[in-house]
Formats: sequence, C-alpha cells, structure tokens
Amino acid sequence: MKKRNIAIIAHVDHGKTTLVDKLLQCSGTFRANEEVQERAMDSNDIERERGITILAKTTAINYNDYRINILDTPGHADFGGEVERIMNMVDGVLLVVDAYEGTMPQTKFVLKKAMEAHVKPIVVVNKIDKDSARPKEVIDEVMDLFIELGADIEDLDFPVVYCSAINGTSSYSPEIDSQEEGMQKILDMIIKYIPEPDTDINGSLQFQPALLDYNDFVGRIGIGRVKRGQIKLNEMVSCCRVDGSIKQFRVAKIYGFLGLKRIEIDHAEAGDIVAIAGLPDISVGETVCNVGQEDPLPLLRIDEPTLQMTFGVNTSPFCGREGKIVTARKIEERLIKETERDVSLKVAPNDAESFIVSGRGELHLSILIENMRREGFELQVSKPQIIEKEIDGKKCEPFEDVQIDVSDEYVGSVIEALGNREGTMENMVNNNGQVRLNYIVPTRGLIGFMTEFMTMTKGYGIINHAFREYRPLAGATVGRRKAGVLVSMENGSATAYSLGALEDRGVMFIEPGTEVYEGMIVGENNHDNDLAVNVVKGKNLTNTRSSSKDHTVVLKRPRVLSLEVCLDYINDDELVEVTPKSYRMRKKILNTELRKKADAKKNMA
Repeated sequence: MKKRNIAIIAHVDHGKTTLVDKLLQCSGTFRANEEVQERAMDSNDIERERGITILAKTTAINYNDYRINILDTPGHADFGGEVERIMNMVDGVLLVVDAYEGTMPQTKFVLKKAMEAHVKPIVVVNKIDKDSARPKEVIDEVMDLFIELGADIEDLDFPVVYCSAINGTSSYSPEIDSQEEGMQKILDMIIKYIPEPDTDINGSLQFQPALLDYNDFVGRIGIGRVKRGQIKLNEMVSCCRVDGSIKQFRVAKIYGFLGLKRIEIDHAEAGDIVAIAGLPDISVGETVCNVGQEDPLPLLRIDEPTLQMTFGVNTSPFCGREGKIVTARKIEERLIKETERDVSLKVAPNDAESFIVSGRGELHLSILIENMRREGFELQVSKPQIIEKEIDGKKCEPFEDVQIDVSDEYVGSVIEALGNREGTMENMVNNNGQVRLNYIVPTRGLIGFMTEFMTMTKGYGIINHAFREYRPLAGATVGRRKAGVLVSMENGSATAYSLGALEDRGVMFIEPGTEVYEGMIVGENNHDNDLAVNVVKGKNLTNTRSSSKDHTVVLKRPRVLSLEVCLDYINDDELVEVTPKSYRMRKKILNTELRKKADAKKNMA
C-alpha cells in the first residue's frame, strides 16, 4: 500500500481537530454503525472541555489504496515544541486558516517550522460557510506570510482547498455555492501533491522518536517514523543515546495507527509512523538502529522551558479536607511520571516539601495542575516566574509576539496597559472599526495581563501570543499586580453582616458561608496596600428592638476566579491552594502579625 505522511497545522481554534474528524469519516475508516463523538482526536477531558488540542495525536486512514498517516498538532504556543519535532516525521502539511481571521501569530510560527523542515504545504481555508468569510483576502495574507518567511518560488504556487469542516463540505473554489458534500477534494489533493516518503526499506534500521507516550503496562513509548530499513517485534536493537552512549534492548511492542485505534503489529518498514516500547527511558531525538550498524540521526531540538513555578505540599489549615493525596512523596511521583511523556517539562527538588516545575508557559503548567487536582491531589503553587538566561554577559528574559484584535473604542486602554508592561508596538491596522495591534512584550509582562485585558475590553478582545526570542531584561516592576488585597485575620465562616460592611473597601472573592482561615485572600482592596479584615464577625444581638426595621443585607456578586486567573493574580508573597473542590489564594505567611513585621522589614530594605 502506498503511503502519505502529513501533519495538520494551524493557529488555535482554526478547526484542525474537526477537520481530522471529517477526514476519518469521509475515508470510510469507521464502520457504518460505529458511533464517533465530535473532536474524536481530543481524548483528554480537559481537551474536550476547553476545545483545544494539548498533545499531538497520530491517526491513519485508508483511501483509494493509500495509507495516509495524519498528525493532529496543538495550536497553542505553549505546545509549539511538538509541532517542530513532528515536521521530522512528515513529508507535507495541511496549513488550516480561518476564512475570516486569516493568518495569526501561531499560523506564522507553525508555517515557519514547516518551511525550515522543507515539507510540502497545502493551504486549507476553513469555515468558508461563515457570513464574514473573506477567502480571497485570506489567501493574499497567506501569500504575504510565505514571502515574509522567505519561501522558494515553487512554494508560492501552493495548492488551495476551501472547506467547512463543521459541515463536512469542500471545493477548489472560494465560492460558497461550489461546496460539495465530503472531504474527497482534500484527500485527492494530499495524494496528488504530497510526495511519497523517500525511503530505503533494505538499508540498515533508523527510527527516531519525536513524541513520547506512557502506559503502566509497557512503560515509556517512543512515537516516530521509521527513516530507513525495517523493525521487527522481539528483535534486539541498539539505541544511540543523546549523550553518545549505546544501549541495546529488545523491541517489546510495535504499535501502528488506524482511525482512533492503536493496533499491535509485528513489523514496520521505512516510511511508517509507529510507536515502539521496550526501552524504559527512551527519549526524544535518540536513534534506534540494528545492532552493530549504529548510525545516529541528527538530534531533534527540544524547546527549553520559559516559565517555572513551585509545587509544594498544602500547608493551609484546611489541608486534607478535600483531597486524598497530600504528601510530598506522592506529588513528586506524579510530577516525575508527567516528565515521562512531556519532554518540555522539567522537575527539580526545591526543599523537603516542594519542587520547582519548569514549562513552556502558563497554560502548559496550569493544565498539569488541573489534571493533578482531578486525580485527588492537594497542593499549593507559587506565582509563575520567568527563566532568565545569560547571553553575552547580559541577563536576558523571554519576549513574545503579541497580536490583539479589539474594537477601536478600547484601543487607547490596551496601548496604555501594554506600554506599562514594557511592550513595543510593531504595527497597527484599522479595518472598519476593528483594530489589529502587533506588539513585542516580555513574557513577564503577559503574566496577569489576560484578566486585565478581558475586563478592559468587556470580553470582546482577542489576544494571541507566541514565543519570539530572549532579549535583555525589561523594567523591574513588569508583571506585578498593582492592587492590594483584603486578607482574612480570623478563622471561621464568612457572614453577610461582615461582607456587607466591607463592600466599600473593594471587591470580594467569597460569599456568606464560605469557610476562611487567617491569611486567606478574600477580596481585592481599592488601594494598593494589603488590608487585614474580619469577615467572620456576626451582628451583636440585644434584647432591645431596633427603632428602624432591620433590612436584609443585599450583597454584590463576588468575583469568581478560575485557576488561570488565580495564577495570574497572585504576587510573589502569595500562593494558590489547589484542591479537588476549591482554589484559594493565600499569603505565604498566614499569621497577620508576623506578616506585618516581614513587610516592614522588606520596606526598610
């Protein structure tokens, strides 16, 4: 059977995973009576809830005597390292672009990776059924992007397919009336334009894992493409390690892919995308070869982490109330297990009860925390910190490309906010009242900015960002919260009477009946200093009737904070307590008097 290996790349939410769904259905890979849910490739609960792809997924379909291996890649910048490594496994890409939004920061990032790997691109303009679709202008934007990235002349003559993945229609014309049922147009285009893998089946074996997976039965699994030769089940092979050493092992399992299934096979040959198990610590970029014929491929680059935070044992008075897994040993085991499948994650001990976890961004780390919370863990985490590097004797920090789309009434506020965060404007385009701003901003300046941005634009603004490069350190105060907080000075249950009396002081995060403890953050102060408050005080009752009728206390709705908002919100002297049922923000020093003394010392210094 002839082969085609492709990856589907795009900016987040441009429809990659939905498109894979339709390609699977159109190819006849599923049985007629097989029930397949939407976004079938997003198997993780969080992926389904948020509508995002977190980990790259591998599938394959049979179409007209061809086996088409498809890799569905993540669209978020935090998972961009996977996109880069996947380019070594494929011969072509489907670049999916939204028919209205056009090219976005991640479109540029993923296309750049594809062009560096010299793979053949096919442009798929998705969501053609939108009333606001502007396919011709979008193709011009894609052309400009190819030119900007230094494309060869032949690459500029890229084939284009127009489709509506959600409706399962496609055509070669931008006219909506020309759309036809099914995805055959895209599949035919893949067969016509994507080259067959350039392989040597009879040569010595070369297999290089680009992705990792893990299961409790066979341990770590390496997913990659057989570059040369053949690999057989139970065969003794050599692994050329990253450090230059060689380790021999027996191939315990070989898995192929078809539809949504991972199927056990007994051999694979050059051009196949497979997963192998047998070496417990196989790593990305290593090369599996025949014994005595070791010929390692060039190492794959793994993106270095740019943010780190401390994961520690929950030390609040509520420890153990809501979660079952609370010890440092269990937290460490879980973090180490995560590094088995996520090569972008680094874990190092901090002290006896905490660990420094480094990742690619806030989303990357917050998804790990969310998974642990759902598994029954209790932990406390610190504010994300950037990882500094020394380059040419200068301290440097990561900077990001930021693209913002807002209506023109909010532009002034956004420009002022990004100016305060050391952002540099590169471009500004006004299109019928909708303004697109392009900035370069230190990563530190984006920590805590999302919540402020959504409030500032009343939820209508769209912001996207992708890592650009390391540059010399920006201002010292970038990324710090300016507002102070209201901190509980007592333990107990919050009362409506106390909360009503404190409403003039700021915005509350809790409601009557919420259990609080000393040092827990219960609201945001109107001023820039922290204020210790009593939220558990009840009204003193006497046996004298009030001359005026008692009115029921009517409180404003408290501000509800998600995990990402909490991580954005806290300052360096604060932590987020995460349990299976709650997120609570707290001060590192819970005791009010000790905290005041520590603050006084810091101010004197």
